[in-house]
Amino acid sequence: MATGGSSMRRGLPRVAGGEPWPPAASAPAEAVVEATPVVESTVAEADMAPSAVAPTHSGEQATAVAASPLSRGGETVVRRGLPRVAGGEPWPTGVVAAAADAEAAYAEAAAVSAPTPRPAAADGAPSVRRGLPRVAGGDAWPPAGTEVAASTAVAVAAVDAAAPGEENASAEVAYAADSPLVPAVAEGPRAPLTVPQTAWAGRAASRRPQPKPEPQRIGPFTKTQWAGTVIVGGIGLLFAAGMAVLAVRFLLSLDGPRDFLATYPGEYHLPAGAPVGIPAWLGWQHFFNVFLMVLIIRSGLTIRREKRPSVFWAPKNNPKGKTSLTIWFHQALDILWLINGAVFIVLLFVTGQWMRIVPTSWEVVPNALSAALQYVSLDWPTENGWVNYNALQQLAYFSTVFIAAPLAAITGFRMSGMWPKKNLKLSAAYPIEWARKVHFPVMLFFVVFIVIHVVLVLATGALRNLNHMYAAQGSVDPTASADNWTGFWLFVVSLVVIAAAWVAARPLVLAPIARLFGTVSGR
Repeated sequence: MATGGSSMRRGLPRVAGGEPWPPAASAPAEAVVEATPVVESTVAEADMAPSAVAPTHSGEQATAVAASPLSRGGETVVRRGLPRVAGGEPWPTGVVAAAADAEAAYAEAAAVSAPTPRPAAADGAPSVRRGLPRVAGGDAWPPAGTEVAASTAVAVAAVDAAAPGEENASAEVAYAADSPLVPAVAEGPRAPLTVPQTAWAGRAASRRPQPKPEPQRIGPFTKTQWAGTVIVGGIGLLFAAGMAVLAVRFLLSLDGPRDFLATYPGEYHLPAGAPVGIPAWLGWQHFFNVFLMVLIIRSGLTIRREKRPSVFWAPKNNPKGKTSLTIWFHQALDILWLINGAVFIVLLFVTGQWMRIVPTSWEVVPNALSAALQYVSLDWPTENGWVNYNALQQLAYFSTVFIAAPLAAITGFRMSGMWPKKNLKLSAAYPIEWARKVHFPVMLFFVVFIVIHVVLVLATGALRNLNHMYAAQGSVDPTASADNWTGFWLFVVSLVVIAAAWVAARPLVLAPIARLFGTVSGR
């Protein structure tokens, strides 16, 4: 609240912990500024002039006066602010002026506060407005003669058209848009900092950590993810299998299921005249089938993941019909497998062995269910494959030989190069997409069948079953002991042959064989 006298308005201290600025005893008597609250200076605020910015083009510092004239008798008192330099007097230096001089000063300040048009260069492009020097005592910046680049002419024009309050901000944006506008300092290195440096770039400005390499993926997962999937999946399957065993054993402890097993023990009698035993030709056919199936599955999986083949094969009569060596190997194995299957089917019906794997009575359905319950309960049915397969085995062999094998052959032929591609009607009636959707699931069926078949062969009497399949030896009595190791050693030899073929199935070994039937080339 103002009193009868006038005192100078004091603000924040200049240094931390210091006195409010300016000091109480530093202002002369004639430099006292009227300190009138807002509610008591309505008349004075009405006469307040806008900020006056008077740029000087001779390199001197621009003078800014924020004046609020207060009438005191016949004089006008100018409100003074902080000093321009340390230890100097409050600004502005002239504090009392005649009324006429004040009016003239305010008019001049209002005139120079308007934006000054930027002078144009000789070629019509606007020149650069020069401001404060970069170093103490230096020339105004930028040096005389600097012109605006053509790419920033629009930005410079926007700065000239900006409002007085927006001029400085617009100029900063315009000049920052094109850094080549301001030339490099010619006077020498930049002056050192006047204050101690407190911010440092740190290691991140010059050293960036190398990104970790992407882990190798096998299909959708990495090796670690596959290991975790196998472990978690295996534990889940074991838990599910254990629960299934307990549930079935509880079910078979009841009277109704026990009567069902007594009525349908798991197998039914074969027709009269059905052969007994497994002949030698059937054992050799079994070995050839396993040998070819393993290699067919291996080459088929290689085709699915092979993106850029390195070796190609083409028939001699059609050099343009080039295909990858892996596809040729897969199709060659398919042809051998079909030949072996055709021989197997013919001998099967000639010798009457078909009655062992083809259902001949509807009793196969309840007996297959009975055999499944006995397998799940781990109280397995009596195995006597030398005389008769149980109903579940019969259905499995029948579906493999007469359903899965023909599907694999038909879909494989549609995707092979032997398909008549010029026959558009036939291709439209049997699209290749259908063949692809069926072919791969059929391959998975063969894999699951082989795994389950091998496990049951080894778990239900390995020596007896191996003698049946590989040595053509057996007995009508299912309880007879199998002390002969002939079938086991023949089985080991067959595994060695299959493993050697698996390793040898590579271009180095396949290329000489493929040259006998066509031309082998690289990319």
